[in-house]
Amino acid sequence: MDILTQVFVAIVIIEHLMFFYVESFAWTTLGPKVFGKRPEGFYELTKSLISNQGVYNAFLAGGLVWGFFTDTHPWKLYIWIFFLSCVIIAGIWGAITVSRKIFFVQAIPAIIALILVHL
Repeated sequence: MDILTQVFVAIVIIEHLMFFYVESFAWTTLGPKVFGKRPEGFYELTKSLISNQGVYNAFLAGGLVWGFFTDTHPWKLYIWIFFLSCVIIAGIWGAITVSRKIFFVQAIPAIIALILVHL
């Protein structure tokens, strides 16, 4: 497996572990710094919903990590293709429903990694 591919997959993993941490454990403290100003009480009111979303980000990261520990070459590719595709879809949906910035932060690195996986 090409080192550049592994680097981009690792970038996506690190991003999603950071999303998991902020959304699941630091939403009321780091959330406003990362995601910007929202109406009064927004971060406290959405804390449990976003915590659940953070867990999904951990699952995405976990799936990509699983690919690193899979020795069978075709399966490594299949695992990465599936989880990178999930990240891309989530990034597109987030861009449509929340902010276009999500596409650039979440989907673009995964798109690059997916392209590299196919090369």
